[in-house]
Amino acid sequence: MSRRLLLLSNSTNHGAKYLEHVKSTLPNFLGSSVKTITFVPYAIKDWDAYTDHVRKALNELEIQVKGVHEGNPLENIKQAQAIFIGGGNTFRLLKKLYEENLVTEIRQRVKDGVPYMGSSAGSNVATIAINTTNDMPIVYPPTFDAIGLVPFNINPHYVDPVAGSTHMGETREVRINEFHEECSIPVLGIREGAFVRVEGKKMTLLGNSAKLFEQGKKPTEYADGDDLSFLLQ
Repeated sequence: MSRRLLLLSNSTNHGAKYLEHVKSTLPNFLGSSVKTITFVPYAIKDWDAYTDHVRKALNELEIQVKGVHEGNPLENIKQAQAIFIGGGNTFRLLKKLYEENLVTEIRQRVKDGVPYMGSSAGSNVATIAINTTNDMPIVYPPTFDAIGLVPFNINPHYVDPVAGSTHMGETREVRINEFHEECSIPVLGIREGAFVRVEGKKMTLLGNSAKLFEQGKKPTEYADGDDLSFLLQ
């Protein structure tokens, strides 16, 4: 598979502009032939406002943005030079992707070498399934199975337990451990500012650290620049 992926934990770092932490990576990732990105805004209610927000950010890089909803969604994906799926509610996003018959088409376009970028919910739907999202199930998609561009799950915005906190609810790690009581899919907890870049069979963690959870094993920490290609096997 000639997949080219950029999967972000988040789209905006604290105190920074939208996508600012990946703007230096984008030109090299997309390549000189990509002049337009097809943006999928389905995770947010107001598609036009979301698309305009992305358009303003990427225009600074002289990259044009076309909303997938601006015209025929399936045809827009078929013609896309690159695909970007934004964050929001993962359940709402996946439901709409299935309603528009885009899941299979996006998977095929990525297999053909079309660059794919996702942030938060957009990263969730790039994985095997959305079971490890942090979102509330405000709508019901036909399945939790996602696009399957990588053979593991992601937990975006991963946060560690706060020492001395009196919070009595479950930590993120506890939730992921509960998932592993039912399923063996590895889960990569990506902290704010972190993202993974996939080029074919190679995957690199960039921007910040991440924590890998595997069924029956102790969690493993990885740092900016670490090679995570083994997760693609």
